[in-house]
Amino acid sequence: MITRHDWCRSEILALLELPLVDLLWQAQQVHREANPGYHVQLASLLSVKTGGCEEDCAYCPQSLHNSSDLSGRPELEVEPVLARARTAKQAGADRFCMGWAWREIRDGAPFEAMLAMVRGVRGLGLEACVTAGMLSDSQAARLAEAGLSAYNHNLDTSPEHYGRIITTRTYQERLETLQRVRTAGISICCGGIIGMGETQTDRAGLLEVLANLDPHPESVPINALVAVEGTPLEELPPVDPLELVRMVATARILMPSARVRLSAGREQLGREAQILCLLAGADSIFYGDTLLTTSNPAVEADRQLLAAAGVRVGG
Repeated sequence: MITRHDWCRSEILALLELPLVDLLWQAQQVHREANPGYHVQLASLLSVKTGGCEEDCAYCPQSLHNSSDLSGRPELEVEPVLARARTAKQAGADRFCMGWAWREIRDGAPFEAMLAMVRGVRGLGLEACVTAGMLSDSQAARLAEAGLSAYNHNLDTSPEHYGRIITTRTYQERLETLQRVRTAGISICCGGIIGMGETQTDRAGLLEVLANLDPHPESVPINALVAVEGTPLEELPPVDPLELVRMVATARILMPSARVRLSAGREQLGREAQILCLLAGADSIFYGDTLLTTSNPAVEADRQLLAAAGVRVGG
């Protein structure tokens, strides 16, 4: 198994445009070597602070700039969050992810609560992941000291398409955030979203940036747009499930050892498409009733799906 950090966009585009059976065959060979036994990590995601975000992300129902803004929900306290983490563990989750609708982490009581949540989740024997926008070097260091397993900060799309989706934060700022996380010794969770009006070349561009990070992100979420009323992208059609399969398979080939995570938009997929994604190289799913502010398949349905696919859960 060869790990590269010098992929060019034309190579990646050629993979994305392979006949599907040929792409799946290549991805299968990489996946079987990288993940013998087909283990799938289950992750649960909770929105701690919902809505009121200063960013203008065109896909997001939590932006102050969109009429869909979900602000008004109280920020969750430490103990209710840890209660949800215990429930997630009992349901079989290995990782507990917590989201704050912030442009950047704020110091003071909210950050101290975040640190307490991270310590509490780790104390339960779960991996802890946080997504909360940009952060400083000192904040990254304190999160590492608290035991944070991973920090999620998605690139969303290609550098070229990015300005059509977000104008309040630059692509370079996202890359700098990832570097701060990496420097602090925290694993990186970084992926993107398809179905936002991008071209196939844009999809290759997103994967090019991710695949040429050295080291690769430990976790790569592949999201399909969930078009929410009140956002600028509300009229866009659903993503063809096979396009998601292609992204998963190509990500697996490019980043052999990364966890390729089926994330937002999974509920729009039938069982067969989800199993194709697992076959193509997805080895982690968000598991449970909700995914930040959009719904996710219920726990029992997920258990039946994984049993039908014959994959092993955990690790």
